[in-house]
Amino acid sequence: MPVTSAGILLYRLQSEPEVLIAHMGGPYWAKKDSGAWSIPKGEYVEGAEAALDAAHREFHEELGVAAPDVPYAELGTYTYSSGKRIVVFVADGAGFEASGFTFGEFEMEWPPRSGRTASFPEVDRAEWVTLDAARERLVKGQRSAIDALQSQLDAALG
Repeated sequence: MPVTSAGILLYRLQSEPEVLIAHMGGPYWAKKDSGAWSIPKGEYVEGAEAALDAAHREFHEELGVAAPDVPYAELGTYTYSSGKRIVVFVADGAGFEASGFTFGEFEMEWPPRSGRTASFPEVDRAEWVTLDAARERLVKGQRSAIDALQSQLDAALG
């Protein structure tokens, strides 16, 4: 059964629409920018937890702050080339400040084959970026969510 994640994509309407994305933490991603960012998200077990509840839990775990208390809409489910799926929820994040984060951590053997374990942040920063910047920075499997959001915003603002 494929791994399923749920995430929250906050947007705000500036002179150009912007979305909140997070740079993945750990040594592998440290010096990368293009393709090294993600929608705040995490895994959940379908049927054991509602996708939106999981998205809120993971937003808090990754960023250390609660997602805003606003209405959310399911944008869609997107599949990575690996088969992993992500259910994305969107919400108007106007007024949500990209600051004061306390990033969750994970442990892994580092350096490789050293036998030592080190802790790293799940994400090491989060920023508001334009939709074009998000398309460049996000991992490939999440980029179509930006296109879907763009289509919805175009239709709404038409």
